[in-house]
Amino acid sequence: MTTTRDRHDLDSHGAPGAHGKAVLDDLSPLHRQLRRAIPDAYVGFGELHRAAFADGALDVPTKELIALAIAVVEGCDGCIASHAQAAARAGATRQQAAEAIGVTFLMHGGPATIHGPRAYDAFCEFAPDADEPASRHPHE
Repeated sequence: MTTTRDRHDLDSHGAPGAHGKAVLDDLSPLHRQLRRAIPDAYVGFGELHRAAFADGALDVPTKELIALAIAVVEGCDGCIASHAQAAARAGATRQQAAEAIGVTFLMHGGPATIHGPRAYDAFCEFAPDADEPASRHPHE
C-alpha cells in the first residue's frame, strides 16, 4: 500500500526523487486545463507575479530564494519545483539555495527538514554547477 508520504517521495514514473522537472511536467497540463476555465484569474495572478518579482531593492535571485524558502515551509512541491527552477535561471547558486533552505529549518522545524532536501534536490536539477550561478554556466 502506498501512503501519502510515499507518493510524495516518488516521481511521476514511480521512481524515487525527481522533485523538480517531473513535478512541473505533471502540473503543466493541469494548469492549462484550469487556465482555459478561468483565464482572467490566471492573468491577474500573472500580473501579481511580475510585480512581485520585478528587480528592485531586492534582486530577482533573492526574491526567488525567498519564494523557494516559503515553498519549503508551505510544503508545496509544485511551488518548490517552480521557484527552484526560477531561482536557478535567475542566477542563484547551489550554496545560496542551501542557505535559504537552512533558514527554513529554524523557522519551521522538522517539516522543513523533509521538504528542504526536496527543494535542494529540485534546485540542483535546474542549477548545472555547484560553484557558478546557473545563468553563467558555460554550457548554456
